[in-house]
Amino acid sequence: MGNISVKCIVNIIIISAMDIKDVDLNLLRVFHAVLEERNITRAGERIGLSQPATSYALSRLRSLFDDPLFVRTSDGMLPTPTAERLALPLGRAMASIQEVLNHDKVFDAKTSTRMFRLSMSDIGVQVFLPRLCEALQHVAPRVRLSVELVDASAVEERLRLGQLDFAIGNLPMLRGMTNHVVMFRETYACMTRKRPGLPARVLSREQFLAMSHIAVTSTDSSHFLIEETLNGGGLQRRLAISVPHFTIVPEILERTDWVATLPKGVAQILNASGKFAIYPLPIEAPEAESTVHWHQAFDADEGIKWFRQFVVSVVDAIGIDHGGRGATRNALRPDLKTRRS
Repeated sequence: MGNISVKCIVNIIIISAMDIKDVDLNLLRVFHAVLEERNITRAGERIGLSQPATSYALSRLRSLFDDPLFVRTSDGMLPTPTAERLALPLGRAMASIQEVLNHDKVFDAKTSTRMFRLSMSDIGVQVFLPRLCEALQHVAPRVRLSVELVDASAVEERLRLGQLDFAIGNLPMLRGMTNHVVMFRETYACMTRKRPGLPARVLSREQFLAMSHIAVTSTDSSHFLIEETLNGGGLQRRLAISVPHFTIVPEILERTDWVATLPKGVAQILNASGKFAIYPLPIEAPEAESTVHWHQAFDADEGIKWFRQFVVSVVDAIGIDHGGRGATRNALRPDLKTRRS
């Protein structure tokens, strides 16, 4: 299996005062799955085990560690203090084992049954994920996806531990901590309900600042960047409401005269009904950069290489104008360069 994985397992065994011969590595997969899913049935489905087999494996884990590990509650299977202490070393061990097993392993998209674990924003799940699935069924019909919403407080650690394969979106908090490929860059726009008295094409800075604003405070929104830009210029806007996700914005805009500042592509998507007026942002601001992030520890994983190129190829094939004059997009190339964020 390789020295890296053995070393990690030995460290875990030292923690629990066990003999390595007592540890079935499949049990570690069960621990890892239950820890993340907080549900025995879903954990079993994730790793290809029935519910009874997963329950039996959990009972073996409890015996090995002499601890309940997970307690059933109304919120799911919650980890005990012992399970929480084991989570980090076991996560590192599983990541190291996976790295050893996948190193230089040929990845055949047409036959692979691998599951890729993605973290995305709500707008990414709503808009981009269906396109990704549509393409995936043709080029990799047996590959599976597990998708969750971005959690800014945990995404870097989960990438590092191999609990996630990719984080996709505008994720500036990952700069300097992961590798990434840029999918596209886009300018920002303002969106408000169409009504009499609005300018035809351009919203002035004074009009923009005088309006009441909706702030989307999700991890990959523009809120914090726009606030920094305004503060740097000695400007202020009135925030009427802060919301956690992009998808609620159209409902609010339909019923108010408020304005939302969004990446241009997001604004165009949310304006599918044509009910809203979209204007260029009347202040200078950096472009939003949508990226595919992964941890450099898995650079040699052929599956990781394939999937990140596949994601960029889907973006390129969609051919949506995400930023007008200010946009920069990457077409997929075999020699596509990656950068450290």
